[in-house]
Amino acid sequence: MIKNILSSCKSFYMLGIGGVSMSALAKILLYLGKKVAGSDITCGRYASQLRDMGIDVHIGHPAGQLEGFDVLVYTDAVKSDDTQIKEAIDMGITLISRGKLLSEISKMYKYVIAVAGCHGKTTCTSMLVHIFDAAGKKFTCHIGGADNVFDNCKIAGGDYFITEACEYRKNFLLLRPDTGIVLNSDADHLECYGGKNELISAYKTFMASSRRSLCLYGDACGRGTFSFGVEQSAYYSATRLKSKKGKYSFELCEGCRVLCAVGLNVCGRHNVINAVAAAGAARMYGIRAEDIKSGLESFSGVERRFENIGMYNGAELIADYAHHPAEIAATLKTAGSICTGRLFVIFQPHTYSRTKNLFDDFLRVLSSVEELLIYKTFAAREYFDAEGSALALCRQIKNARYAECERDIYHFLKDVGAGDMVLVLGAGDIYDIVKTFISQNSTGIPRTSQE
Repeated sequence: MIKNILSSCKSFYMLGIGGVSMSALAKILLYLGKKVAGSDITCGRYASQLRDMGIDVHIGHPAGQLEGFDVLVYTDAVKSDDTQIKEAIDMGITLISRGKLLSEISKMYKYVIAVAGCHGKTTCTSMLVHIFDAAGKKFTCHIGGADNVFDNCKIAGGDYFITEACEYRKNFLLLRPDTGIVLNSDADHLECYGGKNELISAYKTFMASSRRSLCLYGDACGRGTFSFGVEQSAYYSATRLKSKKGKYSFELCEGCRVLCAVGLNVCGRHNVINAVAAAGAARMYGIRAEDIKSGLESFSGVERRFENIGMYNGAELIADYAHHPAEIAATLKTAGSICTGRLFVIFQPHTYSRTKNLFDDFLRVLSSVEELLIYKTFAAREYFDAEGSALALCRQIKNARYAECERDIYHFLKDVGAGDMVLVLGAGDIYDIVKTFISQNSTGIPRTSQE
């Protein structure tokens, strides 16, 4: 039934349409001439954006909205007993997951470049988009975040489809890329796998399903068709690394040959690896070194990836999506290299299962932070689990304080000053909570209602 869904079906209703990934798919469906509507729990940025494009977006999951639709698309966060899921089943409407729809869309393109890995996917995908744009290639991209220029989607037709490949519930195995990239295979989503070995096996399967693959040099997945990294032994490598205020410059090498010098406009040594991976993939399609250089240097970042979100009492606030111990460690290292004062960290754990499965790793990474506030867990698709809660994590870290509300954020930040930096870490709603908080309390004086 799913085999020819894009050619046989004309109308798609999307559950969770306001999410960054689903809204990108909605834009592509609209470009393909499909009727699109959907629903989400709240009317956020992307839901509003889709409404402006003429797409009906309903808040909540109300019954009675599916008449006239051929397909119901759902995210993995939607429960099987959801009102609209049950209604679609009763009406005989075809159900398809977000991952399967992405796979079907990708089949429309001659060349599919899919970026996988526990972390770095959005940044590397965005870097690729900038490179292909600089090279004048015709492409369509699906980004799992908001690039500062292209947002979460750019549609220019063409032969190329550039996308993130998410490992959650093995969704990336639904893709059959022409070029598959594995940025890393660190442990995550272990609730979906039997353990680390099964996760590694899934990444290997992803590489094997790609016509050719690029894998991080020295990663547990082994070697792909080509390797990349900062080590000179990698086929695509970065040498002569230099850092200025957290931003790196380097020489990009292919084999033993220097292709070009690159100066990144985003902070963090980890972004050198993302850049080399993107460059390696671009070379698979004959993109010139000068276009790679231009594309990488035009990339100015992605929302929630070491993003400056404002000032508070003279301190700079930086938001980062980091929610895995390895990501947090990389972000702390970057912040430490440029912060001239004290470093304050607000961290919101994302899902109970991740905190529980990686508890010791979180302790190891966060215990070195002297000023740490742990905000209540963003549960996402999960139910409460005391062993994997933010409070359980906080109790094991000497310097940590626990937060339940905005007032706790104020008390944590009341002593910050000029030269200090505040990191806001996590993949949940902490980003919007802190942005709203600083817009209302930018002077450091709490609102009267908080007294």
